[in-house]
Amino acid sequence: MKMKRKYLLGPLITLGIVYGDIGTSPLYVMNALVGDAGGLKKVTADYVLGSLSLIFWTLMLITTVKYVGIALRASNRGEGGIFALYALVRQKGVWLILPALVGGAALLADGTLTPAVTVTSAIEGLKGVKIGSEVLLSDQSEVILWTLVILLVLFLIQKFGTNFIGKAFGPVMVIWFGFLTVFGVANLMNDWSVLRALSPTYGIALLFSHDNPVGIFILGSVFLATTGAEALYSDMGHVGRRNIYLTWPFVFGSLILNYFGQGAWMLKQISGHVTVSNVNPFFDMLPQSYRVAGVVLATLAAIIASQALITGSFTLVEEAIGLKILPRFDVMHPNLSRGQIYIPIVNWLLCVTTTLIVLYFGSSEHMEAAYGLAITLTMLMTTILLTFYIKDRIPHSVTIMFAAGFLAIEMVFFISSVVKFMHGGFITVILTCIILAVMVVWYFGNRVRADVTDESETVSLLDYRKQLIKLSQDESIPMFMSNLVMLAKVKGDYSIKREILYSILDKQPKRAQVYWFVSVNTTDEPYTSYYTVDMMGTRNIVNLQLFLGFKVDHTVNLYLRQVVQELMSEGIIDEQPQEYTTLKHRIVGDFCFILIQEMLSPNTQIEPWRHFLISGRIFLQNHSTTPMEWFGLEFSDVRIEKVPLFLRKRRMSVIRQNAILNPKQDK
Repeated sequence: MKMKRKYLLGPLITLGIVYGDIGTSPLYVMNALVGDAGGLKKVTADYVLGSLSLIFWTLMLITTVKYVGIALRASNRGEGGIFALYALVRQKGVWLILPALVGGAALLADGTLTPAVTVTSAIEGLKGVKIGSEVLLSDQSEVILWTLVILLVLFLIQKFGTNFIGKAFGPVMVIWFGFLTVFGVANLMNDWSVLRALSPTYGIALLFSHDNPVGIFILGSVFLATTGAEALYSDMGHVGRRNIYLTWPFVFGSLILNYFGQGAWMLKQISGHVTVSNVNPFFDMLPQSYRVAGVVLATLAAIIASQALITGSFTLVEEAIGLKILPRFDVMHPNLSRGQIYIPIVNWLLCVTTTLIVLYFGSSEHMEAAYGLAITLTMLMTTILLTFYIKDRIPHSVTIMFAAGFLAIEMVFFISSVVKFMHGGFITVILTCIILAVMVVWYFGNRVRADVTDESETVSLLDYRKQLIKLSQDESIPMFMSNLVMLAKVKGDYSIKREILYSILDKQPKRAQVYWFVSVNTTDEPYTSYYTVDMMGTRNIVNLQLFLGFKVDHTVNLYLRQVVQELMSEGIIDEQPQEYTTLKHRIVGDFCFILIQEMLSPNTQIEPWRHFLISGRIFLQNHSTTPMEWFGLEFSDVRIEKVPLFLRKRRMSVIRQNAILNPKQDK
């Protein structure tokens, strides 16, 4: 019984987490296509059939074949998404960081529109609806007000975690997809001829038909049907590939039946010579008695879609931090679940941006005109990375067919979406450029800094063993701390930044019983957690290498305590009994963590673009989460020492001696 419940619970949770975005697309896709035609009164039967054909084959090729069939197999220890995919292929070419950066930035930027467009579309369904003699919402300003209230509440509850509402997500989405299916079939029964649209010929013909006033640019609206495909891949780590395989046929069937139901309703309206132009096929095909229930369900589904987007953004940013693509931000875990994370700065940036988007556009129709532009970039970048992933796993000819086919399809979608730039798409493009700029400065600033660092600024730790041992035993110098911890990268040849040893030996010698040189290495795998210890032939100099996955907490303080206990129990380092303590039999002494904060020296002389990247990275480093917060050292003894960053080329100011005054002494 427990096993059966487990197999049922997995798909149920998957429905609640994965499909919020793509599951709410029927709210606005057909509405956007009607807008492209100039209103329902200008829609023809061929236009309806062609639109349905394009939607069906877009969902089949992009979502089903590319993402469910292929991308889900590109799993990094169970994790998916564009950054997890990049981690799998990064060794195949240095330049592959570029599609990863562009795709990740576009996904984060375009995601700001998802909560706005889904919630607004749902609330608009109540406009003009009467309960008794009362009109629920009389005008668009009330729609915007309620949309903003719902979004604000949604962002406010993020810090508490989503467990208390997450358990309801699955059942609500089951009801939602059931609702889509029932009313899709109910309208489909009025005109089964609409199933002709399953043939791709109707879609191809529409692209070149006189019934289509926007031509190929209609694909910009069709693309909205598959915008949740990238989120589907990103959420694989939360629910598992198997559960997506089990649930996608049900979701796909529900979506197609609802789209075709809307199409059948539109054909019926056309045959009746409709004169009304301002309609939303999703809500208008519902019987009046079910309209309020439909809006309530749509609102709940929109909230779930928004919630999935927000938590997906947290996950994406966390992975980018782990891969050193973004600066460190404060990552919180509201509960004991490892997958439950909360990043305050990301949450409130999303909140402010989404609020401004709702106020700027004012209606879902205007948002739909801008929605989807940036996400086409993400899909193109994912295809590039996927090509490098599969090329060693399948025949070369098949790889070429995959790359050529999907790049061609998605390039057409991208070109057709470019028209959205003038209708508000420029907002997501600007957001993409801002996020991309931060990523580029952080990632390449670090690489440029490493390339131009003066080699004389690194020394071998082995050359200073005798001095450190002697300092530790020199009782003429007061004990600074039992354990002195330097968070510094020690390379395989024991090279280390000179400033680290300068801090210990030159800036008032720091005497300690044990000197710890701790390197935190972020691995490509998400949940790596192990360490290595090199005592360098001593009992009090420790080269500690921590290997942590890009989704593992970097709480160095907790890891270090564990390492100390294990080394003492194995007799590798001496015990540190404390005479003054509130704990019985305390054998571990006190700790002090030294953090080095680099500042760009005014004497640095490098190319302007290198100077820009390095100074930009230092600026971001000093205005994001501090190393103390990132390494979990808020309650530890931490000393921050500022040092100038001297690079290979320096401007040396020369002063010339003019005269020496040596006055005669009085006799």
